[in-house]
Amino acid sequence: MLIDSHCHLDRLDLAAHDGSLDAALEAARARGVSQFLCIGVSADNAAAVKGLAERYDDVHCSVGVHPLDLQPGESLALDWLLGELAHPRVVAIGETGLDYHYEPEAAALQQQAFRLHLEAARLTGKPVIVHTREARADTLALLREAALPQAGVLHCFTEDWEMARAALDLGYYISLSGIVTFRNADALREVARQVPADRLLVETDSPYLAPVPHRGKPNLPQYVREVAEFLAELRGVAFEDFARQTTDNFLRLFPLARMG
Repeated sequence: MLIDSHCHLDRLDLAAHDGSLDAALEAARARGVSQFLCIGVSADNAAAVKGLAERYDDVHCSVGVHPLDLQPGESLALDWLLGELAHPRVVAIGETGLDYHYEPEAAALQQQAFRLHLEAARLTGKPVIVHTREARADTLALLREAALPQAGVLHCFTEDWEMARAALDLGYYISLSGIVTFRNADALREVARQVPADRLLVETDSPYLAPVPHRGKPNLPQYVREVAEFLAELRGVAFEDFARQTTDNFLRLFPLARMG
């Protein structure tokens, strides 16, 4: 069985399933996907992801504010975040982190919010889901500064082995998406070969970044199978063993998802 460790179920393009989220999830289940982690990206969608986690037994969620969803002039409140994290179906914090690709001028705002999420992780013991893009040094510096006792994950990883190794040394997991199947992703495939088996997760990040052979189309949770099959072959292991290992990794990282 597989787990889609990072998907945006409230944002899916459901045209392929006649507009039905029920049908989209059932299609994923039919391909061996046993759980879904639906990701919060803003205060505005916190209620939506919690509602989906309440609606489906095999969906859990996270709550947080994506670095590109931060509003200039508005400060993120720790009390609000802690209140959201108290919900029993919220198993993680995020996604949070740093993204200097589109908004390098917002670095200070993003760092402030990232620190707040990391503090919430320290206070709650829940793992943090980290988004990082063109911000390697600052991301690692803030993770080292936080020195959290529990693990977290760098999701949809696209950086180099040096950053992956540094994150692994800090106790973090690495999650790979359909990007690893792209023709120009040789450097990422080298990372994928080297991540220890017990620290690797798979995800779709749907509706974004559909894997080959679906690239260019809306991504769906069912396509986590393509990501996992590609990685199993790349790493030279049986698909069933790879699926079992990444599922075990997910449940170790997100223990509240094991508890129902």
